[in-house]
Amino acid sequence: MQTKEIQAPRATPIEDGAPIAGTWKKPFAQANLLDIRRPYFLPLPRRIRDSRIKEWEGFGVQDDRFCLDVFLGNYKAFQAAGVLLCDKESGEAYAFRKLAFRKNWHLPQTLENASVECRARGFFFRAHAWLKANTVRLDIDIAAIKGRPAFTAHLTFAMGSRDVTPASSSLLFAERRGMQAFKALAPARGDIVLDGRHSSLNPARCTGVFRDYKGFFPYRMRHSSCWAAGFDEEGRRYGFHVAENQALDPKKNNENALWLDGRLSLLPPVRITMPNGPEAPWVAQDMEGMVDLTFTPTQANRFGTDLFVAKGDFFGQMGYYNGALVTAEGERILVQNQWGVGEKLYLRM
Repeated sequence: MQTKEIQAPRATPIEDGAPIAGTWKKPFAQANLLDIRRPYFLPLPRRIRDSRIKEWEGFGVQDDRFCLDVFLGNYKAFQAAGVLLCDKESGEAYAFRKLAFRKNWHLPQTLENASVECRARGFFFRAHAWLKANTVRLDIDIAAIKGRPAFTAHLTFAMGSRDVTPASSSLLFAERRGMQAFKALAPARGDIVLDGRHSSLNPARCTGVFRDYKGFFPYRMRHSSCWAAGFDEEGRRYGFHVAENQALDPKKNNENALWLDGRLSLLPPVRITMPNGPEAPWVAQDMEGMVDLTFTPTQANRFGTDLFVAKGDFFGQMGYYNGALVTAEGERILVQNQWGVGEKLYLRM
C-alpha cells in the first residue's frame, strides 16, 4: 500500500538554490523556477533558462450533463489553448483549438492572487487563481465561425469548501531540474452558453479539477494523464488525477492523487498504456492494486505543430472510465462509466 509522506507546508520547494522533491497539502506562496542555481551544467543567462521552462494550466468541470476540459499552455516556442465540451445527454461535442506564436501568455508564479489573460482574434481566455480568497475563476469567450458555434463560459472553483484538500508536488528530472504541479478537486459553479443555449452549473452536483504545471521538462517531453470526477454510489464527491511522466524515482515522488469526500489519498506511480493507439481504450494501473482503470475514448481533440526547431503534439479525449481505486485507508471505490478525460502530450523543444 502506498505510504508516501505528505510533508509540512513550505513557502517554496526551492532551498539554497536547489529544488526539493516531495508532496504537500498547501500551495506554494512562490514557485519561481529561475531561483534554482545552475539547473544546467553551463551557467546559462536568465533569458535562456526561462526559455526552457514549460508551463500550463488545466480546468476540468463535470456535472450530470456536461463534461468540459480546458487548457492553456505556454511552451515558449509557441502557446496553445484548447476547449473540449461534451453534452452527455445529446452526445453533442464541441472542440476549439488555438496555436499562437510570440504571445505574452506567461502563467503566474504564484496561485495566491494572480491571473493570466489571453486575447486573439475571436478568442478571449482569462484565468484568475486567488487561493488567498479560496477561489479560482475561468472566463472564456469564443466567437462563432463556419462549422463551429459561439461558446462562452464563466466558471468558479470553490477552493475553500470542506471538500477541498489540494496536492502540491515537486518532482525531479535531474539533480537541479524538475517540475512543480498543483492540483485540486473542488465544487464548481458557473454558466455555459453554447450556440445561444444557456446552462447553469450547480455546485451541489458539479465538480472541478484544477491543475497548474511548471517545469524544466526534458527536451523530448512525454506526459500522459487521466482524470475524472463525480459522485460515488453513496453520493460522496470523488475524483482522481493520475499521470505518467519522466520524473526520477516515481515510487517515492509522483503527482498522482485521489479525492473522496474531501480527503486526499496519494497514489503510487502508474503506467498509462494504449495497446491499440490513443483512439482505442487506455489502461491505467499501478503495481500495488490501488489503481486499475480502463478509459474508453468517445470524443477526440488532437492538434499540434511541427517546426524545424520545435514540435508539439496534443491529444485530448473525452470518454468514460471503468475499474476501481483504493484510498489510503484501504476503502475500495468502484468506478462505473464515469466520464472523464485522457490526455497525451509530446513536446520536442
